[in-house]
Amino acid sequence: MIFRRLTAVFLFSILPATALAGNYYVAVQPVLPPDQIENNYRPLMQYLTKTTGHNFYVKSYRNFLTYWARMQRAKDMHFVLDGAHFTDYRVQRKDYKVLAKFPDTVSFTVVTGEDNFVFEMEELISKKIATMASPGMGAVRLIGMFPNPVRLPFYIEANNAVDAVNKVIAGQVDAAIIPSPLVGNYDNLNTVVSTEPVPHMALSASPDVPGEVAQAVKRALIQAKDTPDGKKMLEEMKIEYFEDADERIYAGYAKLLEGTFGYEPVLMSTK
Repeated sequence: MIFRRLTAVFLFSILPATALAGNYYVAVQPVLPPDQIENNYRPLMQYLTKTTGHNFYVKSYRNFLTYWARMQRAKDMHFVLDGAHFTDYRVQRKDYKVLAKFPDTVSFTVVTGEDNFVFEMEELISKKIATMASPGMGAVRLIGMFPNPVRLPFYIEANNAVDAVNKVIAGQVDAAIIPSPLVGNYDNLNTVVSTEPVPHMALSASPDVPGEVAQAVKRALIQAKDTPDGKKMLEEMKIEYFEDADERIYAGYAKLLEGTFGYEPVLMSTK
């Protein structure tokens, strides 16, 4: 009996670290088509898997309506990489912890086709504007540009930013709102206006993720710019580095979700 126990201890001690690895999903907001998101973020999954000893898989969604519904349940959302308003929402309602973020800020831009010159948003009243579904940041920002309920454009739902641009180029809509970094990918668009910038996308961790795993991910992201594997990942993703971040950076942005179906404001205590 003693021999068997010693043998078991010995065998357990020589098992590779990957045998004890956890499996974690990283959900990414559906700004791009699912296949493009999976391709774009595959280097990050490979890097985190190699660096932390755990297995990471990207999880994409068809559109923001599906994404928002799944966020309410938080199922299989161990880590989430998305915008400021969603990040703050999960911090407040789901006890997520912010680990790191893309550098700087991000905004959204209203664009038209190369032959369609629009100089003021008022010119788009009663016109067709392609936008990803609410509560995506683009839709939230676009709705805020038209406060008068009787002077509105026609909102045409796009599955993602690429779909929105394609609708503009095909002449199916008069304009679209897309993340500003994507505008430079096209040479046949005109810019109408850009929104006020917000903190760039953050990676946050679910309370279901063990603290040591979350901290290992945080270290891997922040130190990526200083290691060969990290530099390779950043180059493939076309970003400079990940910044250290916490919940304070995103505080207050969940208010942008007010009026969204399924969102209930936090009630202040009367005690």
